[in-house]
Amino acid sequence: MQSSADVVICGAGIAGAAAAYHLAVTQQFSRVVLVDEREPFTLTSDKGTQGYRNWWPGPDDTMFKFVSRSIDLLEESARENGNVFRMNRRGYLFATADEDQMARLAATAHQVSGFGMGPVRMHRSAATYAPAPSDGFEEQPIGADLLTGEQTCGAFPFLAPDTLGAVHVRRAGTLNAVALGNWMITRAVAAGAQFVRGRVSAVATDGGRVREVRLADGSTIATDRFVIAAGPALHQVGRLLGLDLPVVHELHSKITIRDSGRAVPRDAPFVIWTDPVTVGGKALPGGVHMRPVDLAHGSELYLIWTYETDVRPYVWPPSFDARYPDVVLEGSARMIPAMSAYAGTGSTALLDGGYYCKTRENRPLIGPLPVEGAFVVGALSGMGVMSAHACGELVSAHVAGTALPDYARWFLPSRYDDPQYRALVEEWGPLVGQL
Repeated sequence: MQSSADVVICGAGIAGAAAAYHLAVTQQFSRVVLVDEREPFTLTSDKGTQGYRNWWPGPDDTMFKFVSRSIDLLEESARENGNVFRMNRRGYLFATADEDQMARLAATAHQVSGFGMGPVRMHRSAATYAPAPSDGFEEQPIGADLLTGEQTCGAFPFLAPDTLGAVHVRRAGTLNAVALGNWMITRAVAAGAQFVRGRVSAVATDGGRVREVRLADGSTIATDRFVIAAGPALHQVGRLLGLDLPVVHELHSKITIRDSGRAVPRDAPFVIWTDPVTVGGKALPGGVHMRPVDLAHGSELYLIWTYETDVRPYVWPPSFDARYPDVVLEGSARMIPAMSAYAGTGSTALLDGGYYCKTRENRPLIGPLPVEGAFVVGALSGMGVMSAHACGELVSAHVAGTALPDYARWFLPSRYDDPQYRALVEEWGPLVGQL
């Protein structure tokens, strides 16, 4: 079967859905085709903890401005659709029992405040601290609250009693990524876009320009604009154009448990323990994450701990370390002592996850590729859900040739052609923005 389109998007994860939305709705392309061999949001978009935050420490304000723009768009969409994707502002809570780490958290809070996050409020009394509501996002404070000493456990009594302090980031929280993506695709389809179930097997070019997208079932789509939004399959799709996209993969696991004993209040924020934790005699880096799922409407918790960041090839389906659930549960008990009730129950947890597809400096790839008419939106690492709206807006502006925001240059695939930028990458290291 032969057809034609103004734009073909490969990949119906959250990035592809956002690209389809902005191309069809914002830029008003009348014939947008979104292609994926799987059902939408079933590869990695539904595997994360689905959080968002405007907490983006250095090396500069690029990522802060980019994700803050995405949060602006998320809030606009939530107002438009009656908050069908359950966006809330419970916040991110970074907690510590180490004085040096507390000093670093405070310094980082002031740094991000300087980028525009909002004020850092120092609380000398728990009475001056305003807890976040259990749901919703409107009319909430921005910035961050800095709690120390007894104030911390007074505000969050489920934390370990030796907790010295915490930073509560307020323009942050969680949402339902699948509901967000479904709304985006629905709006795109209403504006004329089409979803096609199939696998892109080839991209034909002529004179260095995209001319046709071919699917594995033999059908073809004539087009001169092709957007790669293939998540961890960026490498494979890029090779169809003779390109080797500069991304690597890390496997990140997550467990879901039923908190039958109510170890964690259902209205708790997204909590991160920043200190190293020793499990089984082995010291592991800080970063145990926990959040309630569906707040008062359920009993589940998401738990993740990124203590392994080895680069590995993308293979689907992935295989996970069977010991991971018990390690995470033991680590979480250091942060929340009541979690010790679940020690040794890892075999009953739901273990899943996906790949962080990332560039060396952990910034996205968004923009035109060396083949004329080809574009990429990807390498979103752990930021796909929170940045998706801004990703879709940015790649659609590239495709349409409309005005670009000032942060656009930092995400161009061509940035690696600049030796000065490559020197900056060496200086920054690989974990920019990763919690």
